[in-house]
Amino acid sequence: MEIHEEQSTPEWRFKGNEELKNALAFSIKGVVSTLMKNLDESDNRPVIPLGRGDPSSSPCFRTTPVAKDAVVEAVRSAEFNSYAPHAGILPARRSIAEYLSRDLRYNLAPDDVYLTVGAKQAIDIILPVFARPGANVLLPKPGYPGYQAHATLNHLEIRHFDLLPEKGWEVDLEGLKSLANDKTVAMVIVNPCNPCGNVFTYEHLQKVAETARKLGILVIADEVAETARKLGILVIADEVYGHRAFGNAQFVPMGVFASTVPVITIGSISKRWTVPGWQLGWIVTNDPNGILHKNGIVDSLKGSLGVTSGPATFIQVKLDLSLLEGINDDMEFCIKLAKEESVIILPGVAVGLKNWIRITIAIEPSSREDGLGRIKSFCLRHAMKL
Repeated sequence: MEIHEEQSTPEWRFKGNEELKNALAFSIKGVVSTLMKNLDESDNRPVIPLGRGDPSSSPCFRTTPVAKDAVVEAVRSAEFNSYAPHAGILPARRSIAEYLSRDLRYNLAPDDVYLTVGAKQAIDIILPVFARPGANVLLPKPGYPGYQAHATLNHLEIRHFDLLPEKGWEVDLEGLKSLANDKTVAMVIVNPCNPCGNVFTYEHLQKVAETARKLGILVIADEVAETARKLGILVIADEVYGHRAFGNAQFVPMGVFASTVPVITIGSISKRWTVPGWQLGWIVTNDPNGILHKNGIVDSLKGSLGVTSGPATFIQVKLDLSLLEGINDDMEFCIKLAKEESVIILPGVAVGLKNWIRITIAIEPSSREDGLGRIKSFCLRHAMKL
């Protein structure tokens, strides 16, 4: 019997997950990849990477010998070659708890600390804890896109609250109140802020904590007495840039306000020690009132950690498009810049703020100056003719 080739082609039952492709669109890696594809291969000048903050890729940024020696000593000891407990080894968790407790009014215990494969995995572990039908999370705009990507994958509705540039990128507290409803489970705050670079004051963080405590629904605590109480939401505090504050700015951890509202902190060693490739982060439950334990969040975190692998033992420039000819938005600006000048910068749309751009300065000074010079040439070439 003759079988035509087109008739014999099997109908496969599997196909790619569109949600993963959509999640990539929210990532900095995805946007940078798009820009890299638009480089002019005939341009012999070196590519200037001003879009992604990884100082370790530049020879002028190196971690301290103390950190390297500690890793070498640990490897040579042969004491850390086996699988670690799902929360990480006790000495590391104890050290992190003691270090973070220095800035708090209460002491963290090692059991409050969970080690992760970098801060990105910490996000991946935390967000599924809150995934339930109809739930929503409040994310800052602009903000780190990893939260949006993981929220999308976990079918969490995303509601963006604004950071106000005219107020030093403070949280729009009134806008925050208008976004929350009885399905809101958590809000994310990044401090020091990525990508804006500001450091929130003690007074502003206190207002954020008080606002989060008041958000929620009115519920009956005792049906007989018909008494009622307010249930708020918890705060996920991304503090991977903790203590990376300059000038008169002083970093205040959100955990200071954990008696007002429960706080889950995300941190890592990468920014402080300039070692993003070492991939060591942590989740910390700041919970002096035991709320996260009572509501099952701690048990859910442990469950989420149990099914994943554990860790091995900027500046803002706002675009004024009215001054540029033939450029309609920030993405087009960045694509044309990549094509014409071999300079990669991050469009603001990647972090939720259209028609801004993010430029990292954490590269070799000579490359930074070269890159800024190319950007200037590009802007002059595309300047609106008056």
